[in-house]
Amino acid sequence: FLVQLSHPQGFSAFVNVYGLVPIRYSIPRIAAEFSTGQQALSFITFMFLHGGFFHLIGNMWFLYIFGDNVEDRLGHFRYLVFYLMCGLASGISHLVLNWHSPIPTIGASGAIAGVMGAYFLLYPRARVLTLIPIFIFFHFAELPAFLFLGIWVLFQFMSAAATSAQADGGGI
Repeated sequence: FLVQLSHPQGFSAFVNVYGLVPIRYSIPRIAAEFSTGQQALSFITFMFLHGGFFHLIGNMWFLYIFGDNVEDRLGHFRYLVFYLMCGLASGISHLVLNWHSPIPTIGASGAIAGVMGAYFLLYPRARVLTLIPIFIFFHFAELPAFLFLGIWVLFQFMSAAATSAQADGGGI
């Protein structure tokens, strides 16, 4: 993310190289402009690019809440492999479903969705301690984890609706 931020003038070019751009794979003339390494590498690097600071913070927040438990169950290495495989599966799915799209896709939402799905399967009755602001009062309550999973899905839909297809940052 910091490397991404260090390219403000060439942000679009940076995202077109390191984001996942389906048209780079579907049109041979465009594919020829990229090396095999760049084509393969973007299936990993797109997960580490973000549409902004709040996108990054949101992803980290949900990973902090749910990812540590999944990592405890799987172990560090297996968790890393699982996370990357979920992100790769999301990238391949996006590529297949949007074969001729020129819009770069960035973000770790697919990998995080896999982690959250694993959390739901491993801990179906888990509860999460939550701060609930009510005007100027703050209340702590334990809410079912599936409620947070629903909130995350809602955030994803809101983010998709708010992201313009013509935005420099691409699809998130």
